[in-house]
Amino acid sequence: MKKYSIPFLLAAMAIFTSCTTTKTMTESNKNTSKTPFVWEGANVYFLMTDRFNNGDTSNDLTFNRTKKTGKLRGFEGGDIKGIAKKIDEGYFDKLGINAIWFTPIVEQIHDGVDEGTGLSYGFHGYWARDWSNLDPNFGTKEDLKALVEKAHAHGIRIILDGVINHTGPVTAEDTVWPNDWVRTGPNCDYKNYKNTTSCTLVANLPDVKTESMENVALPPFLIEKWKKEGRYEQETKELDAFFARTGYPRAPKYYIIKWLTDYIADYGIDGYRGDTVKHTDETVWADFKTQCNYAFTNWKKNNPTKVLDNNAFYTIAEVYNYGVSGGQNFDFGDKKVNYYQNGFNNMINFEFKWDAQKDYEFIFSKYSNILNGELKGYSVLNYLSSHDDGGPFDAKRTKSKEAGTKLLLSPGLSQVYYGDESARSLVVEGTQGDATLRSFMNWDEIKSNPETQKTLLHWQKLGQFRKNHPAVGAGIHKEISAQPYTFSRTFTKGDFIDKVVVGLDMPLGQKIITVGSIFKDGTKVKDAYSGKETTVLNGKANIDSEFDIVLLELKK
Repeated sequence: MKKYSIPFLLAAMAIFTSCTTTKTMTESNKNTSKTPFVWEGANVYFLMTDRFNNGDTSNDLTFNRTKKTGKLRGFEGGDIKGIAKKIDEGYFDKLGINAIWFTPIVEQIHDGVDEGTGLSYGFHGYWARDWSNLDPNFGTKEDLKALVEKAHAHGIRIILDGVINHTGPVTAEDTVWPNDWVRTGPNCDYKNYKNTTSCTLVANLPDVKTESMENVALPPFLIEKWKKEGRYEQETKELDAFFARTGYPRAPKYYIIKWLTDYIADYGIDGYRGDTVKHTDETVWADFKTQCNYAFTNWKKNNPTKVLDNNAFYTIAEVYNYGVSGGQNFDFGDKKVNYYQNGFNNMINFEFKWDAQKDYEFIFSKYSNILNGELKGYSVLNYLSSHDDGGPFDAKRTKSKEAGTKLLLSPGLSQVYYGDESARSLVVEGTQGDATLRSFMNWDEIKSNPETQKTLLHWQKLGQFRKNHPAVGAGIHKEISAQPYTFSRTFTKGDFIDKVVVGLDMPLGQKIITVGSIFKDGTKVKDAYSGKETTVLNGKANIDSEFDIVLLELKK
């Protein structure tokens, strides 16, 4: 093991390698190659693997999934190679994205089920059949390896989506897991802690007994499957090694933790988003994080030239209905749970879409105060639309510019749901339930529609500004002027200092922006939105542009 240790100089070389790689990117990125990646200010792109981009048509149909489905409830062809192609094209660079989270890619149930909305297949990735394998509809492990390497070459982190709470539904082809692994009832009523965790989310979605510490054997169907695939001996050997190293009992949750953390150890992914977190025993996630950290550290030791920086592995919790106002706790009514202290760096903020109805200063000051107060050291992931939220901020896409401005300039992490930036419709005729949120990415509109291109450009400018300035998402907010509305963000980490001034709802043409104490007189500054440059005089910056937004940064 000693031969894999990373001395300081080797780590520094790895960071240098990462920085020099970015020199092949856009001019904007060249200028900020020394800007540290700060998770608390990340710009995260969330996409549904099957609905984003089809990079390999040969895997569009696997496991004989040919039955007629409800509208937008079957596989549509998106895959890992499709995501990688968009990384190659620079789509995410232009959008200022520095982390991509995509829906689960593990092998799904082979058949489909009718949930009252027409037949559905596991295109969304949340119906696992075999956590140790990728679903061929999404691609291969070689595809995943290539994607992570491409992303890292562009300074983009990869977040996988991890499900530990449940298996996939039971079908004629997909057998139920043994009863010492899962429960098949009762259905959750969410009235208290027990009736949220020790129950099934919906009928026919077997719930993993995550509270169990009892030894269980591998399911017979999985043993048979692995033998047919010629990997039974290797898989069992690895499991033996995992349980010997950790000392964990062979309980259901620990098998799944082993399978999920393999993707870290093998490919160097940078984070996990935990699915349906509040429906499991919370201690599962503390153990999960411990093994994630172990796997990530090992990957870094084994791949010293591929290490991007010294950031630790990052975890995001989906605790349905958690809001930033709740601070560190989620209240079940009869019990409060602190998920930040059970393995998570971040929680998805279901409150943001409501706060986005308010004015800029209300949002920005509220989030800055909480994130630099009770949640200091942690963060939240803000979103305005998602794959399973039927009440998005702007379902009809009539406020795309406002949505981008509020999301991308708010403290915390931003979640750009695929198509937010291009006004992809969230109202699709003929769909039922959450299918309306999950249409294929509107690439044709991006190519041909001037209005779509205008919307995209707005999101790109704001996204690049956020990416280039950790102060935007991770800094301290301070209002400078209420009319016209201007504010500053400042961020310090070690020797790195980042300061910006932003003006919103500004007059078109000539505008004078008070910069307070952020930029001294004589400082040359640039408006990242218009590209115009000026020099600070008497505590003010004079910008003449056709836009109502000013994003002031130091001219480099």
